[in-house]
Amino acid sequence: MLTLNSLQVQIYADGADRAGILDLYAKPYIKGLTTNPTLMKKAGISDYEAFARDILQTVTAKPISLEVFADDFPEMKRQALKIAGWGKNVYVKIPVTNTRSESAVPLIRELAELGVQLNITAILALTQVRAVAAALNPAVPSVVSIFAGRIADTGVDPMPIMRESRIILADQPRAELLWASVREVLNIVQAEQSGCHIVTVQHDILAKAAKLLGMDLTALSLDTVKMFANDAAAAGYTL
Repeated sequence: MLTLNSLQVQIYADGADRAGILDLYAKPYIKGLTTNPTLMKKAGISDYEAFARDILQTVTAKPISLEVFADDFPEMKRQALKIAGWGKNVYVKIPVTNTRSESAVPLIRELAELGVQLNITAILALTQVRAVAAALNPAVPSVVSIFAGRIADTGVDPMPIMRESRIILADQPRAELLWASVREVLNIVQAEQSGCHIVTVQHDILAKAAKLLGMDLTALSLDTVKMFANDAAAAGYTL
């Protein structure tokens, strides 16, 4: 039966809920963790460094990606070098452009040459994948995060893009392809089928996957019928 433990793709937990992070970190099927400023804002985190350092007290044996939040490249570099110093398991997330659509590739190349483990994020186009692949350091571990869920939101099938991206990254032996912005459990399976090394999954979808992935559909049908019956009874409906 298909389970989270049986998948070949590495599952990274994506979130900023401290309790959830620490709980999922302990799960054997969770191979790493990621977060971003948007998730941290939603979680009510006001002190970025304090939150990160607190998490890193426990998260020591699995990779974790922490993102810069500056919008100009000199400040991005300063933040990236500071974040990289927080732990050997830290990957620094760099957006593929800034908010003015200026490419981050020169900064990516510079940081890669300095030996910083990078997670290049917010990628959606193959032109971006090619530019990033050319800038990475083959000797340094890196992650290339393609927002497959956002691609699908536009009505475009992301799987051919992910497969082509895997080919583009063939000359980067230490670069891993990541399927980001998962919308449903099926995306985890699609990430594996398209050859991704990693898929980042939000905490709520991980809980659903742990319960439903590989479940017999007839059994799930019965569960659904029971849910309707129980809810109707609890509501006290009569005709």
